[in-house]
Amino acid sequence: MQVIQSRRELQALADGERAQGLRIALVPTMGALHRGHLSLVAEARKRADRVWVSIFVNPTQFNEKSDYEGYPRDLDDDLEQCREAGVDLVFAPTPDQLYPEHAQTWVEVTELAEPLCGATRPGHFRGVTTVVSKLLMCAKPHVAVFGEKDFQQLAVIRKMAADLCMDVEIVGGAIVREDDGLALSSRNVHLGPQARREAASLSRALDAAQHAVAGGERDTDALLGAVRREIEAQPLAEVDYAELRDPETLAASPSRLIGPAVLALAVFFSPDPDASGARVRLIDNRVLPVGRRNR
Repeated sequence: MQVIQSRRELQALADGERAQGLRIALVPTMGALHRGHLSLVAEARKRADRVWVSIFVNPTQFNEKSDYEGYPRDLDDDLEQCREAGVDLVFAPTPDQLYPEHAQTWVEVTELAEPLCGATRPGHFRGVTTVVSKLLMCAKPHVAVFGEKDFQQLAVIRKMAADLCMDVEIVGGAIVREDDGLALSSRNVHLGPQARREAASLSRALDAAQHAVAGGERDTDALLGAVRREIEAQPLAEVDYAELRDPETLAASPSRLIGPAVLALAVFFSPDPDASGARVRLIDNRVLPVGRRNR
């Protein structure tokens, strides 16, 4: 497995692989790898001859410096996991490789980036789309794989790639969960024992909404009320948002659902009692398969 830091070295290698007719898949990550990331590697392997993983904690997508500095990092462990997963190459650039001194250029998607995480984390998606565009230009992949847990991020990246006529296929990989339903996330390691138990309420809330819809419930307020009650029953939990949105446009769902809707959640968990540390923000989602009315 190759490990490359230089963007120019990576671009030259990509040119060589493409000249040989080889198909490249890229899995962009911020490291702290877990089974969810490795499932994206497996998906990439199905679609390409070469599987490349990027590991870069992107400073421009963090709203708070402390969150950036506290993001989990263990490059040696990440590299070992990549080797075991059969990754062909890891791109682990230093910040100056992607953000040259006095860089002034940004890539930004507008409407799709405004609600949900965009509303509570201003500038976040500008940082995401800027760094992803840079990674795509460095690796020149035929396909790039992103996790569906970050539902809005996936939608924003797809829109960016389409709007900028990028010659890359954007693929979503299914959410991987723990036995109690908690979606795998690099941030889970910061949860204390009590917060970790309470965090399973996100998947329970999604399950409850799905079961309600299956039973005929279509009232948006009723569905969101049930979701909030499940989560807010947890002493350490604080809902950032719980919203129903159109899966494609991310427009707010009507007061009564008439078609599929994505139920998107973001929840803060405070440190366990008598423990220090910062709050941990977790996200999750579920597309509720509401049938559209006949016209």
